[in-house]
Amino acid sequence: MTDESLSYEIYGLVGLIRINRPEKLGAFTLPMIDKWASALTTAKEDDAVRAVVLTGTGRGFCTGVDLDEIDAAGASPIAGKRLLTEHVYKVVHAVEDLDKPLICAVNGLAIGAGMDMALMCDIRLAATSARFSEGYIRVGLVPGDGGAYFLPRLIGTAKALELLWTGDDLSAQDALALGLVSHVYPEDELLDEAMALANRIGANSPVAVSMIKRAVYQSFRSDLRTSLDLISSHIGIIQATDDYREAVTAFRNKRAPAFKNC
Repeated sequence: MTDESLSYEIYGLVGLIRINRPEKLGAFTLPMIDKWASALTTAKEDDAVRAVVLTGTGRGFCTGVDLDEIDAAGASPIAGKRLLTEHVYKVVHAVEDLDKPLICAVNGLAIGAGMDMALMCDIRLAATSARFSEGYIRVGLVPGDGGAYFLPRLIGTAKALELLWTGDDLSAQDALALGLVSHVYPEDELLDEAMALANRIGANSPVAVSMIKRAVYQSFRSDLRTSLDLISSHIGIIQATDDYREAVTAFRNKRAPAFKNC
């Protein structure tokens, strides 16, 4: 699935979603949002895809909604709400439904909803040129794409409020220090490193990877005993799978496992 503004391609075990609107610094339109959500759903349903990488093109990863489009589509309060709930949030929901690793390779500016799109991914890597800002306050808005949800969970309430209230910019190194990104790489190495990480994770048992992701996110909404009960069920299920038997056999024989598509 490709067009001029967003593409989805498969490279081995990895699905690559690329925002390709460099002349607008990755600002998205409503048709792009539909394709973005569709790409995530396609990756979810494709057993051959074990992980997904999201990146941008040029100087901008994503600078949020194209303001010309949102001004036209959100001409009334109800229309503005529907713009988010019926279009932009399609991506948020598709990310939440994705039971595979989603790695964001932030190549440049990640502003407003663009920063939020990065925050909702499982892992973030950044180029040295990357810049982050929850810039909604600069145009008199509240964070509209999950920033008020994701940011405090990643860096704590006080620092999240500071960034949301000021709209301050963060460099790639600032983001690394705060734990927003896991690694910072030179620009020309970023995508290769993201794909390498996706392939490393994707080479593991897809059942175990999926259940680990589910257990981690469900732990945010449960107490310790509930989490342990969930994990005990996961382990019981996994030990009955061919993936588990193959992993144990490969480990004992000191070879790489060969997992089937599930």
